[in-house]
Amino acid sequence: MTMRVSTLVLTLNEEANLPACLDALSWCDDVVVVDSGSTDRTVEIAKAHGARVLIRAFDNFAGQRNWGVANSDFKHEWVLHLDADEVVTPEFRAALEACEAPAGIDAYQVPSKTMFFGRWLKYAGMWPSYQVRLGKRDTLRFVQIGHGQREDLPDEKVGVFPEAYLHFSFSHGLAQWLRRHLRYAEEEVEQLAKSRQGSGIQEGRGGGVTQARRRLKAIAARLPLTLRPFLKFLYVYVARLGFLDGRRGFAYAFMLSVYEGMIAVIAFGELGKVAPPQTNVAQTPAQAGMSKELVKDD
Repeated sequence: MTMRVSTLVLTLNEEANLPACLDALSWCDDVVVVDSGSTDRTVEIAKAHGARVLIRAFDNFAGQRNWGVANSDFKHEWVLHLDADEVVTPEFRAALEACEAPAGIDAYQVPSKTMFFGRWLKYAGMWPSYQVRLGKRDTLRFVQIGHGQREDLPDEKVGVFPEAYLHFSFSHGLAQWLRRHLRYAEEEVEQLAKSRQGSGIQEGRGGGVTQARRRLKAIAARLPLTLRPFLKFLYVYVARLGFLDGRRGFAYAFMLSVYEGMIAVIAFGELGKVAPPQTNVAQTPAQAGMSKELVKDD
């Protein structure tokens, strides 16, 4: 039996990307766009493509997706979650039509292909990279982790979808990518602080590519901040064979190391890695104790 899906698309000033995203969804009879207050033609384009449009101020990705599911009155049991810079392929649609979810499966991890200057980054893009983007409307919900979202489901209820969508994450230009990732870096530092305090999300159970990456990220969170940009470049460009993607692979590996550098610089201040200037203001016992803890945590 063919899997019939509704689609939820998140947008904010996406007039450049949204037409391609929605054109690729022309086969879907239930598309909802949750817009965060666009000031360009995003809403107009969505309506012209027959999508229903809901407006909500953005808090985070998990909150936006959860609110969209709760307020969209979807036609179908299964919901595909996309961003405006993501495009499904004919092969993706064919895999949906052939998909028959077994009993007990409420969601699917879906792979994505990172597109960089018109080409797929097969190696530097760390293929295959998965996110849960397809799930039942009544059971799949998300929690915010760092700058992204993670499914709020046990591992045994999540399957693996066989086909990828395309992710054009650089469609607004490299400068915009860097500005966006500066904001993401601030959110990652907050999650890093929780992880070092033992209150962050667990690494995850079971096997598979996704769990391996989550465990790797948890290990990276414990590394010295000054090493992380260099190690990130080596991991992407050498360990993951990013050099086979040519100049694009080098550029992408370097950009990811710059992102790690942003995290390190912000974390230096936020996590007390740089001692504040000495002052003559007396500290309370509580403040003195806090300072000792920050130094100890280094």
